[in-house]
Amino acid sequence: MDCNLRPYQEEVVQAALRGENSIIWLPTGGGKTRAAVYVTKKHLETTANAKVAVLVNKVHLVDQHFAKEFKPYLGNTYKITAISGDSNEKDLFGCLVKASDLVICTAQILENALINMEEEKHVELTDFTLLVIDECHHTQKESVYNKIMGRYVEKKVRKQGNLPQILGLTASPGTGGNRQLDKAVEHVLQICANLDSVIVSTKNFTLVLQKVVPRPKKQYDIVEKRALDPFGDHLKAMMLMIHEFMPSTVSRSLREMGTQEYEADVVELEKAGVKKENRLIAQCALHLRQYNDALLINDTVRMVDAFWGLDEFYNSRKTKLLDGTDLFLQGLFDENRVELKQLASNARYENPKLARLQCTLQEEFNDENSRAILFSKTRRGTHCLFDWVNSNPELQRVNVKAGILTGAGTGANHMTQVLSHKKASQMFTYRILNLLISTSVAEEGLDIPECNLVVRYGLLTNEIAQQQASGRARAMNSVYSVVAEEGGREIRRELTNEYLESLTAKAIDQVQQMSPREFSRKISELQQNAVMIRIQAERKKDEREQRYSPGQVQFQCRGCFLPVCSGEDLRKIENTHHVNINLEFERHYTAGVQVVLEKSFEDWEPGRVISCRNCGKEWGMEIKFRRVVIVPCLKIKSFSLKTPGGKSTPKQWKDVEFQVKEFDFLKDMSSRFPDLDLDD
Repeated sequence: MDCNLRPYQEEVVQAALRGENSIIWLPTGGGKTRAAVYVTKKHLETTANAKVAVLVNKVHLVDQHFAKEFKPYLGNTYKITAISGDSNEKDLFGCLVKASDLVICTAQILENALINMEEEKHVELTDFTLLVIDECHHTQKESVYNKIMGRYVEKKVRKQGNLPQILGLTASPGTGGNRQLDKAVEHVLQICANLDSVIVSTKNFTLVLQKVVPRPKKQYDIVEKRALDPFGDHLKAMMLMIHEFMPSTVSRSLREMGTQEYEADVVELEKAGVKKENRLIAQCALHLRQYNDALLINDTVRMVDAFWGLDEFYNSRKTKLLDGTDLFLQGLFDENRVELKQLASNARYENPKLARLQCTLQEEFNDENSRAILFSKTRRGTHCLFDWVNSNPELQRVNVKAGILTGAGTGANHMTQVLSHKKASQMFTYRILNLLISTSVAEEGLDIPECNLVVRYGLLTNEIAQQQASGRARAMNSVYSVVAEEGGREIRRELTNEYLESLTAKAIDQVQQMSPREFSRKISELQQNAVMIRIQAERKKDEREQRYSPGQVQFQCRGCFLPVCSGEDLRKIENTHHVNINLEFERHYTAGVQVVLEKSFEDWEPGRVISCRNCGKEWGMEIKFRRVVIVPCLKIKSFSLKTPGGKSTPKQWKDVEFQVKEFDFLKDMSSRFPDLDLDD
């Protein structure tokens, strides 16, 4: 099959065909991946001992790139292997790389293989002659892409040769949140330095590109502010009662209820309460976050969605009331439950944004061939909107058939409605569905047909996500709608993003105007800085991990402060799962519902959710490892850590201040089950 390019694609691949490192900047729908296939084909044809890796940042993109792009054009001539976290072959990555001309994998798999020194798993960057990096604007800060490229840049700076050629693909590098041109230029240069690449875009064929990727018509569907919101007001009154229950100095520092700022404040307050072992403050903060979530949901979708979310939370806690704080918080909800439910059911006060959204969708779906995507901020929001669409008679009358698309999750509920990216794409293509409801995170890189309507509903995202969403409306005369409240933050953010989008283009243009010498000097400077920072960060990480011995670290339940285990009891499996191998630990938890995951794994399968026997705090889940043994796998966010230096509340396992030992199956399991013969 011939891989023919459009004129603007031919223009942007020239640097790569000369063997130079480059980033291709083309809008969503402009055919970046096809350009990468062409470069890969030419590279394989002209390079001795060529070996190519295509790196993606989402599991579903592995199969998508393999089946739709690389296999059709290269599959007959070259050995192509697609490997993701779902693949059983990932443990033989080193062997597969040797046996293949081209591998397509998630960046994490390559990163694991660079670290792992076992022969069948290990690879070096120098084993490859070309690395293609999809959605390469993520090559910054702590991302996996940047870890891989950090090694690359360090080898380059140290003049350790034979490094692969780099080809990055992006719809927008963004401005890094900067609003001034000079800072935006610095951001683009930093991305170029991280990828050791120039950035290329079409200069001679912009009109052709505009025809291929027409800009949708943008409309602001503005809604007047709710005149009356008795349900929201009642929630705020209950929150004030919780404020009064806490010391006055604490509640004075909290910002406006029903905002992201308030959420940030109560998250910090809960941490402070845990560190001081002040359960009153920690629990009040936790509950205030639930009420604030309910206010945010009330502001986005239906009042009943907000009510049922709170109701579910309080129902799950009823049997685990430990002290006066729990009794007060549970009692407050129980006393107000009936009134809240009545207020939530009163259609007079319903969210006006939904009426506006209904009109936008109805208008579009009067044409039975229409397809649309509706973007919402959270997973929970997507489920609420799905329920609303399915229970809305007017939308059913115009035959709206909706499906949900969200990122990966544990999936203990809602799984029947959530579609895999592959299935969503197929059902959308064949018009079994005509409306996809998605979080903007889940949507990146998704290969779906042209849409007539894209709606951003109650969203606050950056300019990159906005451009990607807008790029989904590719059908002729398509519409990009922003449903938002008059004078609200969403409108301000949308206008800011429009400005940042034009600022990104100006910044890229300025970088492209630099003389090769000036560009090279800047890149070299940024790379040397990055290597220094990386070395210092590694040193700090080592220091942090060595700060305490595992035996000095006591794990306490974050809900009730009960000491439950020591760092000595923990092991890590493949740097992913952190499990407790001490049989004594079992007496501290109860096991609940079975966890259901969309995908299956070679070495392990999920078991049941585990929770604190004392207070009901969810701790993680059981996993069945190698079909032999069931061990509890812990979420670090469910615990506080007591060390000789005080208490801490790590957000991720990488933040703990001791070294978690590697899991040694034979040794650790024989100590856990002395009577078990594991050598059979």
